[in-house]
Amino acid sequence: MTAKNWLALLKGKHQLSLRLFLLLNAFSAGFSMVWPSANTQHLTVPIIMVLVISLLCLFLQLLNKKMLISINAVSLIIGSLWAWHIYTKVSAMPIADLNFLIIALLSVLFIGSISFINNIQAFTASCLPVILIVFWLDQGNHWPQILYSTLLPVIGITIQNIIHQRNDNFTRRLMDKLLKEKETLSDLSMLDPLTGLYNRRGFQNRLETVLTVGTGTHFVLLLDIDHFKAYNDNYGHSMGDQALTHVSAAIRDAVRSRDIVTRYGGEEFLVLLTNVDAEQALQTAERIRQRVYDLKIPHLFNDDVATHVTTSIGLAELEQQNIEEALRQADSALYRAKRQGRNSILSSESLQPS
Repeated sequence: MTAKNWLALLKGKHQLSLRLFLLLNAFSAGFSMVWPSANTQHLTVPIIMVLVISLLCLFLQLLNKKMLISINAVSLIIGSLWAWHIYTKVSAMPIADLNFLIIALLSVLFIGSISFINNIQAFTASCLPVILIVFWLDQGNHWPQILYSTLLPVIGITIQNIIHQRNDNFTRRLMDKLLKEKETLSDLSMLDPLTGLYNRRGFQNRLETVLTVGTGTHFVLLLDIDHFKAYNDNYGHSMGDQALTHVSAAIRDAVRSRDIVTRYGGEEFLVLLTNVDAEQALQTAERIRQRVYDLKIPHLFNDDVATHVTTSIGLAELEQQNIEEALRQADSALYRAKRQGRNSILSSESLQPS
């Protein structure tokens, strides 16, 4: 998306340069008609064409600002017309006027350098025909003066173009770096800093991807560490954080990489099992329960179930992509599992055999 925006910005900048180029050429053509720089005919076919094409392109651009006109093509056409105009004027002179040639050359170079300071191709397309015709018409009689008049602006715009390219490259590298940092921060904002699992925002993001695919049967597991408030109160929050870290690792290791594991609350976890049937979901839930049990994290205040940390699990099917209803059913099953003794797994009523 950003690359497209960058290209759109460049196109917009080039179109603005084209408008300036057309405006300056229209003004220069009009000025040449009213006050010609040589005592010959005021109007020539090419100078009229420069004025008409410049005004027409300007009108089309203002009429439809989204309209893209080929900058290089227009530059080459107008540059060629200026060369034709210079040839026509000089052909009507008894002797080629050096002042006229240099003034005409500098006028075209000035317009090109002002308009296309950041576009060397368009500058070359607009100025090269005039440079060639001026050298040819002079026949080498005043080549040092003409060469100097040509090289000075050409060297200047070339150096300016190099500087601009370096600035552009630096800006793009900086922008790419900022985008990567933004992506990193976005990823971090979807992860729980303690466990490294997804938080609710991360779960919602992953869920949208799963639901977009829309294939297979999915199940929701809600897990809660038994008597965790008592654990925190008696062992301290530092030990509680360690317990959460170990339990989250056990849950993550018990499921597949495509399943979504989330820290849903303080000591509550949510697992979305993707593309499984009810039997596989129950087996996974049991595997999680056993993995947590096997951690043997001491919990003397859980002695009605065991002397170490255990977890209770509620299981529900995600039907018709209704995550709210699935969570409600899983939460209800989790509540019943806790009331019936903890360290156990209960399915939602919809999964109970009739």
